[in-house]
Amino acid sequence: MTIVKHELKQGKTAFLIWLASIGSLLGVCIFLFPEMKAQMEGINEIFSSMGSFTAAFGMDQLNFGSLVGYYAVECGNVLGLGGAFFAALCGVDILSKEEKGRTAEFLLMHPVSRRRVITEKLMAVIIQITAMNLILYALSVGCMAAIGESIPWKTITLLHLAYYLLQIELAGICFGVSAFIRKSGIGIGLGIAAMMYFLNLIANIAEVAEFLKYITPFGYCEGADIVTNGSLDGVMVVIGMGLCIIGIAAAYLKYTPKDIQ
Repeated sequence: MTIVKHELKQGKTAFLIWLASIGSLLGVCIFLFPEMKAQMEGINEIFSSMGSFTAAFGMDQLNFGSLVGYYAVECGNVLGLGGAFFAALCGVDILSKEEKGRTAEFLLMHPVSRRRVITEKLMAVIIQITAMNLILYALSVGCMAAIGESIPWKTITLLHLAYYLLQIELAGICFGVSAFIRKSGIGIGLGIAAMMYFLNLIANIAEVAEFLKYITPFGYCEGADIVTNGSLDGVMVVIGMGLCIIGIAAAYLKYTPKDIQ
């Protein structure tokens, strides 16, 4: 577990910065709800007449006057984009940074197999993502209790579970990418996360592109669908976890025999 501890220690600063950024935005959104609640009826009418823009964010199916509807859209965007970028950055540099920083030779000269190196680095990524999501979940629930709102446990748990799975999927895909590159993959990681987000917007706007929901992890994180159905889309989740496993498998297949420079 030495590599796991090293990676967690090395990534501690970035973890705390992302946690503070996402957590503060999440907290602000929740604390603003009581002030905005009285104005939500008018906002609902405005959003309902905005056509494709409303459909893109699922606002045509949600009531902004309720905590659930407000949280699904406003806080959902914070959790979705912030979490996606964090997960992508965690995964996309975890293997390639050894070559970029010229530390691969030092690491691999120790009596540790490459498979163990890959496994422990993957564990470090999963631990960081899991820790962040547990803290953010507790923060959200605490903020809801602080503003005196009744906590919709099932829906909030499902929303956070969906975003956790999204982050695991993106981290797995980017982890696979990390095995194929030799330099910084920050741009690639952010690009993949952003692309997945916009693919979901396109799928919401155009019926002909609805199949894209089965490609992007944001497809099973739609707050409107989760609130309405009271569950996640099992097919989309299975496909997403399949893509995650493919990414991780690619990392093992590529990095194990890779000529490390």
